Amino acid sequence: MAQKILSNEFKALSNESWTNISLINENIFQWSVALIVLNPDSLYYGGYFKARMTFPANYPYSPPQFRFERPLWHPNIYDDGRLCISILHPPGEDAMSGEMAGERWSPVQRVETVLISVLSLLDDAECSSPANVDAGVMLRNDPTSYKARVAQDREKSKEDIPAGFEMPTHETAFKVPPKNDDFSWSDSEVEDFDEGSSDEEMFDADDGSENDDDED
Repeated sequence: MAQKILSNEFKALSNESWTNISLINENIFQWSVALIVLNPDSLYYGGYFKARMTFPANYPYSPPQFRFERPLWHPNIYDDGRLCISILHPPGEDAMSGEMAGERWSPVQRVETVLISVLSLLDDAECSSPANVDAGVMLRNDPTSYKARVAQDREKSKEDIPAGFEMPTHETAFKVPPKNDDFSWSDSEVEDFDEGSSDEEMFDADDGSENDDDED
């Protein structure tokens, strides 16, 4: 069952512009995942953040593992690239951390949910219990230096962009097809319209003749 679910999820995500995924050694339980931030207001916009996802044999009953290949300077990312994020924690409540079951992994979650949560986490760091204490302190006390450090990571990440891969931008990802204003009636449509008008005139004529009969 896990293989089928993962195959379907892989196929669906392959069409998304905000991620670039592939299998590692053709193993459906090992994914190479790149996250591409499309929000131009984000500190991470323009980066190519490559990671590895490993799925357990009993997926989706247990969560996958996620680890950035290039560790990022972020309060919720460990030095080895692992994340401190509730959605990747095992199912059920955790009295120690105070996490509710609804915040943690459950079998209804999917890979897309995880990746979107990671993207959200990048710009919405949780500093109350940071995995990287120094990054958390810098974000609170020296945001200018923090932004500069993030910019370094963002530019470094571009080294992982595959040859020939065209990086999407906000403009290309959300481009709206041009509206066609060159509207004109086709000959057949004009004929249909004229025929409809003739029918109405005939109907009116019939009504008139019926009225004449009533008068007689």
